[in-house]
Amino acid sequence: MGKTKQVLPSISSNPRIAVTSTSFGKSITLRKELKEVFPNSYFNENSSCLSEPELGNFLKDADAAIVGIEPITDIVLGKATRLKIISKYGVGLDNIDKNLLNKNNIILGWTGGVNRRSVSELTLCCMLGLCRNIFSSGFKLKQSDWDKNGGRQLTGKTVGIIGCGFTGSEVIRLLQPFQCTLLVNDIEDKSELCKKLNATETSLEDVITRSDIISLHVPLTSLTEKMVNADFLRRMQPTSFLINTSRGDVVDQQALKTALKKNEIAGAALDVFAEEPPSDKEFLSLPNLMVTPHIAGNARETVEAMGQSAIAHLITFFNNPQTRD
Repeated sequence: MGKTKQVLPSISSNPRIAVTSTSFGKSITLRKELKEVFPNSYFNENSSCLSEPELGNFLKDADAAIVGIEPITDIVLGKATRLKIISKYGVGLDNIDKNLLNKNNIILGWTGGVNRRSVSELTLCCMLGLCRNIFSSGFKLKQSDWDKNGGRQLTGKTVGIIGCGFTGSEVIRLLQPFQCTLLVNDIEDKSELCKKLNATETSLEDVITRSDIISLHVPLTSLTEKMVNADFLRRMQPTSFLINTSRGDVVDQQALKTALKKNEIAGAALDVFAEEPPSDKEFLSLPNLMVTPHIAGNARETVEAMGQSAIAHLITFFNNPQTRD
């Protein structure tokens, strides 16, 4: 993506841009780039997400907003009556009611897949970390426990990818050198992609029962909410691993907690949670659970790419308000 300042001369309305995402606001580069194009911008300087009433107050004088994971609801838009466009920082849209935006004549600026390499790299890290006992052995060593359990190789294992869009397909590409058996399940036809990447498109049941590793890459919808429940986990192999870098509510956390405590599966790695940050300390302390604080899409390069994409949507809109992204 080109530097945003290249199109600065054509924007003259000086709109007020509110940035709700704290991740965007922490980037000196993104703040500078946004201010160069939209000088009348302001940022959420809090260390956490705003509540709905707080978000509504924050946006009430804004003509446009750059939004991360903050919920855009009726309560928010009831106060943010000046908004003309919401530009998405990131790719997940489960926090934005698109029908509500249409009802309020608000444009959505969004680019799918902008963070796919960042998320897929962390997913690969989770696969290697779980297979090779990197995390559990490292924590033990910090407690002076010299446990030389090297785990097992990722090479040659059967990996199930549930959801094969931008990120799922990128994970498959990264797995090519590992000579894994790759199983794919998606609601859309992925036969051409699977043929190209030497993967097998198959049923959800087949993925669950055959995979050594199951990796989730689905959006949060009514179909995927808590799709990984107690029954799903019982059907997994007892030696298998579960990885979720998609959305927290795709997994029933209580069911996963029970399965891990009973060793019904070998382990899990989560980057996302239903409650963020999670408060269940017993769950977080489980020795067969690896956790990261929703950082899969937050590699430095991707933070800038997501931010620049969000800025670009605003530039397009304010250069031509009739443009539908």
